[in-house]
Amino acid sequence: MKSVGEVMAIGRTFKEALMKGIRSLETGRKTPPPPADPAELEHRLATAYPDRIWDLLHALEAGYSQDVLYEITRIDPWFLNQLQQITDLKVELKRFTLANVPAGVLHIAKQYGFSDIYLAEAWGVEAEEVRQRRRALRVRPVFKRVDTCAAEFESFTPYLYSTYEEEDEAEPTDRRKIMILGSGPNRIGQGIEFDYCCVHASYALKEEGFETIMVNCNPETVSTDYDTSDRLYFEPLTFEDVMAIVEEEKPVGVIVQFGGQTPLNLARALKAAGVPIVGTSPESIDLAEDRKHFGKLLVGMGIPQPENGAAMNVQEALEIAGRIGYPVLVRPSYVLGGRAMVIAYDEATLRDYVRRAEELQRAFPILVDRFLENATEVDVDALADGTDVVIAGIMQHIEEAGIHSGDSSCVLPAVSIPADQRQTLRDYTVRMARELKVVGLMNVQYAIQNGRVYVLEVNPRASRTVPYVSKATGVPLAKIAARLMIGRKLAEFGLEAELPVGHYFVKSPVFPFQKLPGVDTILGPEMKSTGEVMGVADNFGLAFAKAQLAAHHRIPIKGRVFLSVNDHDKPGVIPIARDLAALGFTLIATRGTAAALSAAGVKVEKVHKVNEGRPNVVDRIKSIELDLIINTPLGRTSRSDDKAIRRAAVQHGVTCITTLSAAEAAIRGIRACQEGEIQVASLQELHQRRTPLITGTNSITKGKDN
Repeated sequence: MKSVGEVMAIGRTFKEALMKGIRSLETGRKTPPPPADPAELEHRLATAYPDRIWDLLHALEAGYSQDVLYEITRIDPWFLNQLQQITDLKVELKRFTLANVPAGVLHIAKQYGFSDIYLAEAWGVEAEEVRQRRRALRVRPVFKRVDTCAAEFESFTPYLYSTYEEEDEAEPTDRRKIMILGSGPNRIGQGIEFDYCCVHASYALKEEGFETIMVNCNPETVSTDYDTSDRLYFEPLTFEDVMAIVEEEKPVGVIVQFGGQTPLNLARALKAAGVPIVGTSPESIDLAEDRKHFGKLLVGMGIPQPENGAAMNVQEALEIAGRIGYPVLVRPSYVLGGRAMVIAYDEATLRDYVRRAEELQRAFPILVDRFLENATEVDVDALADGTDVVIAGIMQHIEEAGIHSGDSSCVLPAVSIPADQRQTLRDYTVRMARELKVVGLMNVQYAIQNGRVYVLEVNPRASRTVPYVSKATGVPLAKIAARLMIGRKLAEFGLEAELPVGHYFVKSPVFPFQKLPGVDTILGPEMKSTGEVMGVADNFGLAFAKAQLAAHHRIPIKGRVFLSVNDHDKPGVIPIARDLAALGFTLIATRGTAAALSAAGVKVEKVHKVNEGRPNVVDRIKSIELDLIINTPLGRTSRSDDKAIRRAAVQHGVTCITTLSAAEAAIRGIRACQEGEIQVASLQELHQRRTPLITGTNSITKGKDN
């Protein structure tokens, strides 16, 4: 298995459900073109790969018979016949234009599941024009119910889906309603953490007396359980589908802040269509995303950020990099999960990146930031009601700057950030939340270099750390945020200016490397993890060790450690090697690292690199002679030797650490495990003294910095 999530669609016919399912995937691209070579098309048809559905449609359009396709693909002829019907209608639609298409033909197209966007592409118009024409012709969806009691007795929890028939079974009520837009399919960069927020929001708003309406299309989520919300619409998260539900239900507010990037992408269009968005305004969310305008805002507030610029071509990117200095972090605008981010250490890498971006027609402008080397990254989550701000958690990343926040282990509370820097983090967060008029949740990513705090990114919405911080503090952040969105104030909840944390909580990512042969395990600015775990203890070392154990990264307490680091990291690996030796480990290193350690008086055994003869380090890994690997080619082009080491480590279950900061944390974990037993306590026991959502004396001074 290689997938990381899935969607489900419901329709009155297979064709309708299939087409709704395809648009629920949110691939963010138009229909891929067919290959120019017919032989290549047949090769792709014979191979099970993610885009084969498009190749089947291309083949049917090219005149392949269903019998021939069955021989090539062995897909059941019934499904091929359904795809043939879709293809035949696509051909029929090309006979018309938007202006002359009959209502009957348009109605059939919608019954087949064709979206407004697809029809707009086919007729060379805008999707909104198709929507207006459809409404003028009275071609509108109705909603059908899925009976959760199978008609055995009256069902109080049916859920709904759209289709194009006559009878509407929705029967909306006249209660005050809040609609929550879910996160859609799980994918790298957007996972179950956003579903957690949506579900907690639904629970909280029910308690506040609202009828809750959930819109989502992911069958793996709790939000799509039929009894989580008062009403569930199992529908794609597109403007067309969401607007149809809004027009049916007429909610007093729609929440886009809890579902990750998916609903945020719809926020501006929904507001323009008159949909009431509650919480932080789409304008504030856009302001935080807009590098140029947000940069001006920070300058006006006196809050530092890394020097940066936006480039439309290679020359502009080179000019910006020349002005701010290498290394630089480059990425397309509006990305999710750090997709397509690269750290460029030289002009050649930057040229190559921008040219590839032009070829792939990625989102422009390309953002170029000065990359802060040897910096500590920090995540800060906060709650705000437009005036008051509560710091929910200050999380220190264990990996140094340059690793995507979703791929970095982090600890709450911070373990080595001085008090003055923590106060600066609080001050900046409070000021930005007020300036952006945040209502609900906000996440800020910082970097601390040489004692100076820089703002890297501000997200005035729920972040992937919300469930983690909620469990660490015992305060249900998403529930409180939902209440703030409907007009409640932070003063009502009796929270402290910064939520206290009584233990050490370490979050560690989980990676899919064993499922994806050939993928390099080196971490960087582009997110690779598909989940995370948490370890809890009374000290940081033990909490880190427990988190690593939960993520299937066994940290040994004795044995052999292999070290191979880049030149930049050689001075830093010496104290790590000394600590490992003092803890009783045998050290093994490649020639360059071994020379640096020997010169520092550390006893080490040399081993061949892959290209230096046998037995080499990969042979030692395969022979299960190594218990831990520390290998750091961070930021530069990874040589094949380093990649072979990391792949062998994954295949043979040897924990491989790729940054010195993580190695230091591992040493603290090893020391803690050697000195004491693992502690066990339930989350209820850890938070038994805290009663969340207490109404009482408020410890926040309204209108003042905290």
